[in-house]
Amino acid sequence: MAGKPILHYFNGRGRMECIRWLLAAAGVEFEEKFIENPNDLNKLKNDGSLLFQQVPMVEIDGMKLVQTRAILNYIATKYNLYGKDAKERALIDMYTEGVADLGEMILLLPLCPPNEKDAKVASIKEKSTNRYLPAFEKVLKSHGQDYLVGNKLSRADIQLVELLYYVEELDPSLLANFPLLKALKTRVSNLPTVKKFLQPGSQRKPPMDAKKLEEARKVFMSS
Repeated sequence: MAGKPILHYFNGRGRMECIRWLLAAAGVEFEEKFIENPNDLNKLKNDGSLLFQQVPMVEIDGMKLVQTRAILNYIATKYNLYGKDAKERALIDMYTEGVADLGEMILLLPLCPPNEKDAKVASIKEKSTNRYLPAFEKVLKSHGQDYLVGNKLSRADIQLVELLYYVEELDPSLLANFPLLKALKTRVSNLPTVKKFLQPGSQRKPPMDAKKLEEARKVFMSS
């Protein structure tokens, strides 16, 4: 039997968190090797583990996979979270790209200069409530099913629910007018594998604070 996937990244959310969520939701146990200093990162670069000299990197099934979307695609395919045919995969891709667009804005928020932060937060809130959340609410309303695609749990649901948690961290009132999204969040959060991941002490990472940001800067800016 193959060993557990090994995730190489710093001990924080960043671009690895959606991978952690997807593995956890699929019920896959994984190990983490945290990159704690520039030497750790340089070692991975120098031994040829990082095709494009960057992380996230996941060791899985004898491969050293880089590029977040490639990793997510592989996990979703392997664990039957990627639709039943090309049409369903196209929808899942479309929805996850929308999730990624809004998620990227939230991900980069800690890097924002303090004097620009309020404007950036206001922009994210506006785009959440006027562009992204209404789109996903509309999809759920259009077919009246429990999940976004094919009435079956897919990576699109998992990645959207992860995003909904981040939106609520930003402002709990943002989901108020989206009852179907709130219901999806509850539904996915109550799946046994996800419920376990949401418990304290799991491998889920907390929001980025100043200390974690400084740790990440030291690793990535010095390498």
